[in-house]
Amino acid sequence: MGIVIKKDKQVWKFCFYGFFKNLKFFEPYLIVYLLSMGLNLIDIGGLIALKEIIIYVFEIPSGVIADIYGKKKELVMCFIFYIISFILFFFGKGIFLISIAMIFYGLGEAFRSGTHKAMILEYLDLKGWGKHKSLVYGRTRSFSLLGSAISALLSIVFILNMPSMKWIFLLSIVPYVLDMLLIISYPKELDRHGDCKFDLKFLIKESMLKVKYTFSQKSIRKVLIGSSIYTGVIDVIKDYIQPILKVMILVSFVGYSESEGELYLKISLGIIYFVFNIFSSIGSKNAYLLNKFFKSESLLNIYFGVTAIVFLFLSLGIKLNSYVLIILCYFIIFILKNTRKPFMLDVLGELVDKDSRASVLSVNSQLKSLVIIIFAPIMGFIAEYFKIEVLFIVCSVIMVLCIKINYPKNISNEKQIDSEV
Repeated sequence: MGIVIKKDKQVWKFCFYGFFKNLKFFEPYLIVYLLSMGLNLIDIGGLIALKEIIIYVFEIPSGVIADIYGKKKELVMCFIFYIISFILFFFGKGIFLISIAMIFYGLGEAFRSGTHKAMILEYLDLKGWGKHKSLVYGRTRSFSLLGSAISALLSIVFILNMPSMKWIFLLSIVPYVLDMLLIISYPKELDRHGDCKFDLKFLIKESMLKVKYTFSQKSIRKVLIGSSIYTGVIDVIKDYIQPILKVMILVSFVGYSESEGELYLKISLGIIYFVFNIFSSIGSKNAYLLNKFFKSESLLNIYFGVTAIVFLFLSLGIKLNSYVLIILCYFIIFILKNTRKPFMLDVLGELVDKDSRASVLSVNSQLKSLVIIIFAPIMGFIAEYFKIEVLFIVCSVIMVLCIKINYPKNISNEKQIDSEV
């Protein structure tokens, strides 16, 4: 069966969707670019929080729109928002335009998140491949990470041959146009109820019902809270490697010209992101093999413990100014973040009703946004005014506290109990 799935044309389209989506040529340099504009880590934390507020506000309505009015239409709209965002980043010269760019980027994220995963789950149900969710999602996720890896390599070439960093945003428009065309080619059965008329009152009512459904199910609630905290915390700190390495590299280049240090920084960041993402791709593709030893619901808690330990070592690496230990810890964090997702999707796929998946996954993204809204400014403040190693100790404590979230030990039993409540 695995061979049949891997050869399926639509599964390949799912894979290439993730590949093009992750060709974010700006990603290895975004924080450095914002710092070069005179912003500090508190400003950047505020911008991240602004983006997540937009996601938080539009996340659940976007999921309901996808479930009712058509997932393909919503994904096309999300790429339009992304493209507007990239154009604004290119022209932005101050925090005002950058803030508007972040708002449009947040709209793109809100309209995208959860929707494509729901399309994958729906397609697998149509084909009778429901039990292979972790295999398929792991495979599509591996293509996404491969896209990130190739993007990081290409970004080095682009960044070294452009008049300034801002041109990298215009180049990022190209793969997003290709992805939009790919979505349009998806089969009609994945775009349910495309002829429905827009009804704001009905949309609000359905949104409230989806939220009520999600939080009334104890097992679903536990998975969503744990996932949102885990992903939210890592999303806040994952790009902090940019300012950390910037300081270390520029200090090591004292006595050389500033341009030489900046050149080495750009090359180093591109290579580091490439290595991180290529191994994350391999890990995601093979993550399902862990199900031979552990159930998906057990793995979710194991990841909390391992990540807590890695954060402590990262704090130690910064304290010791150990270039190798810092990069190694960040490498492991990238692997953990990207291999955990297939197991989370596997658990939710079993717990959530088919017609509510896009909405529930949108609730998951909304909760993650709430975590980021709260933590991004706080962590920016800690990083700016306290030693940055303190920040990672705090992150470790958060992971340890999350281990206390008891995931369902038997998904089928939990689902039956929830349905009886």
